[in-house]
Amino acid sequence: MNARLPKHPRVVILGPPNRTAVQSEASRVQARIRDTAEVVAVDLEFKFDFDTELGRTVDLVLVVGGDGSILQAARQMGKHQRPVLGINCGRLGFLAAVSPEEFLEHWPRIAQGHHRIVDHLMLDTTLIRDGEIVTSHLLLNEVAVLGGPPYRILEMDLYSDDLLATRYRCDGLIVSTPIGSTAHNLSAGGPILRRSLQAIVISPISPHTLTYRPLVDSADAELELRIVECNESTGWVVDGRMLSSLKPGDQIRIRRADINFQMVVTEHHNDYRALREKLGWGGSVPVRRSSLS
Repeated sequence: MNARLPKHPRVVILGPPNRTAVQSEASRVQARIRDTAEVVAVDLEFKFDFDTELGRTVDLVLVVGGDGSILQAARQMGKHQRPVLGINCGRLGFLAAVSPEEFLEHWPRIAQGHHRIVDHLMLDTTLIRDGEIVTSHLLLNEVAVLGGPPYRILEMDLYSDDLLATRYRCDGLIVSTPIGSTAHNLSAGGPILRRSLQAIVISPISPHTLTYRPLVDSADAELELRIVECNESTGWVVDGRMLSSLKPGDQIRIRRADINFQMVVTEHHNDYRALREKLGWGGSVPVRRSSLS
């Protein structure tokens, strides 16, 4: 998607509560953009409602915080996604890739149209129990089934487009979007996907058999996890939030969402640069020379 923000965009500034650094940077951001944008709201409690007449007029969401704040913003927008630019006040900042100083420096260029708005895959996931829908959630990063104590091996069947793929015996399973591939999926040994790929990755956690490897499937595939054996505290997690416990017979259905997450990408952004800087991809190991050489 090669859309641009309108001139003098209507902006909402979001951020987490009770963080002095976020409050300070949000004030600086508001002061910096006041001549070239209309600040509709500054919401540092994630309470602004995008499903209102005012909310539907928003052109840009500036998220001051870390990657977790961007996930929270995506949940808050729900079916009313708006272009997001993340300003990093956290630690990793893989999604919130612009530092406060970089934002203050580059905002005039962004306001003049030197940016892109890129669509990213989101997923809908639904828990079904005894043939009834229990709950549904929109996600940006991943949905995971985690074993929990007493830590016996889980068993679950994976179906893709109603076809049985395999029965996993493992400690858990992660189904991730490309954006989420650098999060829990990466920690579990899954591959990094280019963010713009229309694909999903399925990664078992500590599989009992070495032939269980991470699997990349089409974003258009409709997946279903059927819980066969689980522990008393086995639960499912969406974008880092534990939602509820699971029982044998539960089904988790996962499909492409009807909407996309929209990210504002500056002219200075580069995915490989982000991997090098955020994930320590140095390309080579520096050699320390002995003082005797």
